[in-house]
Amino acid sequence: MTDHNTAVAEIDPRLLEALVCPVTRRPLTYDRTTQELLSPTAGLAFPIRSGVPIMLVDQARRFEPQKG
Repeated sequence: MTDHNTAVAEIDPRLLEALVCPVTRRPLTYDRTTQELLSPTAGLAFPIRSGVPIMLVDQARRFEPQKG
């Protein structure tokens, strides 16, 4: 049986450097655990599905950025 935790897809670092938040135009951070690209300034988490970042605001999850 395959352990789903070890089957987490990685995102190409060059792609991460090129992508920016569609709202703020600021860099994103990659959360490997949740498979999301985070925009702390906008408070949006963009999902990555089958290795493809979904950069649509209506598909993003809202979150409260951590202070400090």
